[in-house]
Amino acid sequence: FILFSCNQNHNQSISLYGDEFSSDSMQSISSLINNASQFLDKKIVTEGEIVDVCPMKGCWIEIKDSDSGQIIRVKVQDDVIIFPEDSKEKKVIVNGVFTKIEFTEDQAIKWKIHLAEEKGLKLKESDVTLDSSDLIEYRIKGLGAKIITELN
Repeated sequence: FILFSCNQNHNQSISLYGDEFSSDSMQSISSLINNASQFLDKKIVTEGEIVDVCPMKGCWIEIKDSDSGQIIRVKVQDDVIIFPEDSKEKKVIVNGVFTKIEFTEDQAIKWKIHLAEEKGLKLKESDVTLDSSDLIEYRIKGLGAKIITELN
């Protein structure tokens, strides 16, 4: 649901999802991930380009750091914030809590299967291969997001 929309100028509009927030002290995604212990379980603000949206319920987006190319998932409470699927390739500013999830191998396999199912793909456990990066996921528990649409 779009709760707030305004024209910043004639070239873009900003749609607010969730809680209003200030973007004064912004951290890059790469700074968050590379200095994770400094930011864990703290409220942060970051920005990036939306590269993927949950196709089932709009309950998460993945955003990419423009400088490093690093990607982080922003997960919101189901049915509280719903990100539109057409948000891909748009800029977003996100407010939330920076978290770290540590998976067992079994959990990581089930998570990969779940993500595939959201995209309509069927995987068996034997189809999934893991590497060490699959056992840790840095994530933002999203509280608010401002999606910026460039206007023509």
